[in-house]
Amino acid sequence: MPSIKFINELEKNHITSLYGLEKIIADDDDCEYLFEAANRVRQKFVKQEVHLKALIEISNICAKECFYCGLRSKNKGIKRYKMSAEEIVSRAKEAAMSGYKTVVMQSGESGAFKDDEICEIIREIKKFGVQITLSFGEKSFEQYRAYKKAGADRYLLRIETADRTLYKALHPNMSLKNRIKCLENLRNLGYETGSGLLVGLPGSSAKILARDLMFLKKYDFDMIGIGPFIPATNTPLEHSKAGGIKLALKANALTRLLLPKINIPATTAIETLDPNEGRKMALRSGANVIMPSITQSRYRDLYRLYPNKFCLKQSAAEIYDRFDEMLSVIGDKISLTNGNSVRFNQRRGL
Repeated sequence: MPSIKFINELEKNHITSLYGLEKIIADDDDCEYLFEAANRVRQKFVKQEVHLKALIEISNICAKECFYCGLRSKNKGIKRYKMSAEEIVSRAKEAAMSGYKTVVMQSGESGAFKDDEICEIIREIKKFGVQITLSFGEKSFEQYRAYKKAGADRYLLRIETADRTLYKALHPNMSLKNRIKCLENLRNLGYETGSGLLVGLPGSSAKILARDLMFLKKYDFDMIGIGPFIPATNTPLEHSKAGGIKLALKANALTRLLLPKINIPATTAIETLDPNEGRKMALRSGANVIMPSITQSRYRDLYRLYPNKFCLKQSAAEIYDRFDEMLSVIGDKISLTNGNSVRFNQRRGL
């Protein structure tokens, strides 16, 4: 098959041509071959250990209008919330006591929390001996610096697509140039820096996705999240065709082959499309991180990026045990390290 030679090249050298990536993306005949190659690279560079990171969705308030997102400011069909500092810290403490090495705080892009408030929450959570990942969207260099000084370790800022025309069409009043500048600021401040793609977006193509993957390779991020586009209620793309799990898994695998030493989450969106096997398939196609939501139940269903979002209605400890058991069945185990990517440790000389 024509794409096999490009997959072999990627597995050996972790680079191929733009044409090669496009061929792999467009060819569905060699999917299993691609996934097996990505799994071998995962085992070689990051072993069969999976980082389990506790996700707390602290607010669904968002000032942005991204066409694909259920949290967009113009969606009047959802109830907005903002967790209290006490609720957030309490949930983080529960996660730390349950064995999680990382707490991830995520929210819509807004000014719902003042910077001093965020910094105090970070300082309190840091007392539990965990790493802290933030995902609050675009902020100024000074804001990122303040969060870092307070104790934040990582920052996830997904770009979704690096195609300027498509980005502009889907992100009113936003700038791809500024998004990239924010990522550069995070890197310069010493964060373990992550980004990500939303694959299968209306208007995208195999060529655009190939270029997006080359963008990730060029910037050499420490972590990358790949999710399939799922149409969200009350958005301009509500009636668009979903991206599909196969394309997301292929992009997941190609990311592992291009960037063998980074962290790649098995995203919730993939599990939403296949609640029984989605996470396992993502792990078997290169992922090495799971970030289950441990947000309080009264808020969890309100963080609707897309409909029918998969989540476990269990305690942080019960969720930890569930994934521990699942991983043992497929021959993996939960990592007991702090959750840094191999790439980041090497970059920092650790």
